[in-house]
Amino acid sequence: MKNKRSNSLKANIVFFVLLFFVVPHGYSKNEENTKSSMAVLERLIGDRAKEFDLLIIENKDQNNSDSFEIETIGNRVKITATSNSSICYAAYTFLRDIGAVSVSWEGNRIDLPKTWPKYSKRQSTPFKYRKYLNACTFGYTTPWWDWKRWEQEIDWMALHGINLPTAMEGQEAVWQLLWKEYGLTNSELEAHFAGPAFLPWQRMGNINSLEGPLPQGWINKKEAVQKNIIQRMKALDMYSVVPAFSGYVPKAFAAKHPESKISELKSWSGGGFESTYLLDSKDPLFKEIGKRFIEIYIKLYGKSDFYLADSFNEITPPVSEEHKYEELSDYGKTIFETINEAAPGATWVMQGWLFGDNKEFWTKEATSAFLSKVPNDRMIIQDYANDRYKVWENQEAFYGKQWTYGYVHNYGGSNPVYGDLNFYKNELTGLLKNPNKGNLIGYGVMPEGLNNNSIVYEYLYDLPWTQGEESVNDWLKKYLNARYGGNTADPVFQAWQLLIKSVYSTRYWETRWWEDKAGAYLFFKRPTLKITEFKGNPGDKVVLKEALDIFKKESKNFDKKNLYHYDVLETSRHYYSLCIDDLLIECVKAYEINDIKKGDALFKEIEKTALDIDKMLSGEALNDLNYWIKSASDYGSTPEESKLYVKNAKTLITLWGGEGHLNDYASRSWRGMYKGFYWPRWKMFLQALKTAKVNKTPFAESNENELIKQWEINWCDRN
Repeated sequence: MKNKRSNSLKANIVFFVLLFFVVPHGYSKNEENTKSSMAVLERLIGDRAKEFDLLIIENKDQNNSDSFEIETIGNRVKITATSNSSICYAAYTFLRDIGAVSVSWEGNRIDLPKTWPKYSKRQSTPFKYRKYLNACTFGYTTPWWDWKRWEQEIDWMALHGINLPTAMEGQEAVWQLLWKEYGLTNSELEAHFAGPAFLPWQRMGNINSLEGPLPQGWINKKEAVQKNIIQRMKALDMYSVVPAFSGYVPKAFAAKHPESKISELKSWSGGGFESTYLLDSKDPLFKEIGKRFIEIYIKLYGKSDFYLADSFNEITPPVSEEHKYEELSDYGKTIFETINEAAPGATWVMQGWLFGDNKEFWTKEATSAFLSKVPNDRMIIQDYANDRYKVWENQEAFYGKQWTYGYVHNYGGSNPVYGDLNFYKNELTGLLKNPNKGNLIGYGVMPEGLNNNSIVYEYLYDLPWTQGEESVNDWLKKYLNARYGGNTADPVFQAWQLLIKSVYSTRYWETRWWEDKAGAYLFFKRPTLKITEFKGNPGDKVVLKEALDIFKKESKNFDKKNLYHYDVLETSRHYYSLCIDDLLIECVKAYEINDIKKGDALFKEIEKTALDIDKMLSGEALNDLNYWIKSASDYGSTPEESKLYVKNAKTLITLWGGEGHLNDYASRSWRGMYKGFYWPRWKMFLQALKTAKVNKTPFAESNENELIKQWEINWCDRN
């Protein structure tokens, strides 16, 4: 009896010791583990986040793919997941499913119920990684972002389940330290670095020095913000993809090392840019510089598991015809070994864009040679142009290497309303069933520009989890309920179905390139008489007008702050921009056949429509030239910096592209651009055409275009 009591007493003591020490300790540890995801929720819904119980569990999936489980018990929401990013996605899925929250660049709708409804869901994804952000986004969108704006974007990433974001900020601080170690002076670096808006192409070896110099203040600010970015991404269990050395060196470095094998490359994209310089992979300096870059980077920002190196972005590799495959394989081998020696165990990440963009060079033999000496599990090819190219199919799913599937969707920040939800769904379901998909480990979208077509990104980041099993209509109903509120009437859903049919069934806005001219609409392109040959924009304008009519009719049922009105605005500016394109064609035709009366009537209608769009967009920060310019100006610490940044900001969205065909590539459907940039160009052109016809003299189109180009230069120079 004594022994039983003694054993019972010991058992009780052990139990209370465990209760006192182990349980509280475990709870505290879990609170620490989920601290970052809880902070995301608190920033989103405030104190109500305290009603969420968050738990990270061990990932037992053989592919380390994420999963989560949500259940409401009483008035608490319990979320169990395999990472902080999947916790955030789970929480957002719950809040959106119950119609309480919608998160987008243009604003959030938050209307929480007093008590949480009964809810249960379990989901997993076959994709270990959900990627995000193009290397070019850091020029087209983020040059003037401070930490506050980056924190907002990282929260957006977390809530959308992203865990493989590209993180390119802050690298100029590393390049500066590196090149100074190799004897380059401040003045030589000033002649090397491009202006802030053009750094992505500097980094990829396409340009040097354009619209510089790069102020030290900008370098310092971006160093500070990158430290915050990396820290926050790591806390949320995201794997940041950071830069590595891909072989490009400054002109001054090439001059100081005449003994090294350095190729001077032709001007990129026919733009009349200065030459860039690529160090040969067999040169001992390649590894030396590459390793030193990563060492300095680690010292500033910490070690990463993923390093981005793109040696041949839109550039034909300088290899000999007779030893082409051997030299390509050596480039691949050297880049990988450089990363591996500086950061043992890290993975080389590369963008797969080049294989689709220059398919004449990148044959199966060339691509397989380039990849041949890199271990399969130590490389990721980010294939993200599947709205244009089927690279993975043509390249045999990249010959055993890990790869991620996805889309660009947005090019240059240009913002027509488009996407193709059914295409994305069908592509994903077909991809998952395809026996030739190879070592597919990720999914996502890598836009060049942000802040547009939110529905596309909302849908694309649900697909890795739903795997296309939900119909577009069923998904759309939940999306609208969360975005507008529970009173969304049938006509609104009908309008959105018409939107899906008319504009969201366009996988690529192909007329952004027409007759080798960039620009989202004809109105945004440099004027030309050839527009009379234009075959029309994508989508169905008649059906779009049906949708818009319903939207306008139902507007009275929504509060002025409801995101419904933003969507009506987006639909309107897109529809009326398409109308301007049609009017332009008819106006040019009228003047050409000397129907001056009709031409003048169309001229006035174009002008009125353009000015109406400009006025209509008033108050929408994301669609405002002044907002973009002010962001650039405010980022400067001195008047000189602000002036430089403003010119960068204006040049990027207009003249960017040099003497080639890229000008207007980053055209923006913004307030201020219709009235202040696009219409003045066409006005000059149409008036000159009319004058020639009235005077019965030949129309000197080339001369008029030179005048327009000079006007554009002056527009960019005006501060």
